[in-house]
Amino acid sequence: MINVGDHIESINGVSVVGSRHYEVAKNLKELEKGRTFTLKLIEPMKAFEMIEPRSKGGKLTEGKISTGRETLRLRSKGPATVEEMPSEFEEKAIKKVDDLLETYMGIRDIDLAATMVEAGRDKKNPDEFAVALDEALGDFAFPDEFVFDVWGAIGDAKKGR
Repeated sequence: MINVGDHIESINGVSVVGSRHYEVAKNLKELEKGRTFTLKLIEPMKAFEMIEPRSKGGKLTEGKISTGRETLRLRSKGPATVEEMPSEFEEKAIKKVDDLLETYMGIRDIDLAATMVEAGRDKKNPDEFAVALDEALGDFAFPDEFVFDVWGAIGDAKKGR
């Protein structure tokens, strides 16, 4: 039985643990139509199922003052990290690029959108952006029309539109 929220662990015995959403989607799209395939699914833990009370109150160990613009990222592999939150421009641009990803590719992937915005942050023209996008995400071979629309979305966000 497949339930909402289940995670795909493997496709036909090939592990996709740690893969990004778009990589898993690409693997599923590459499956031959009409052939049987096997998915190994993992049901996520239910809310508050494994919560225990804290033994001690938290303390700042580094002694640095926070700006309040940070977020805690929990990783499937490796330790949790504290990262600077995106600026207002980045938030707008990421949302616009995520909308374009859904329109063109049928997926929503905030991490992919953030990577694309990062690639175009300091670029002066669409050609520089296309080269940077190819270097960062060349495996996707995005169509020129999509790259140009993403460049426009980033430009609009820079101008506050």
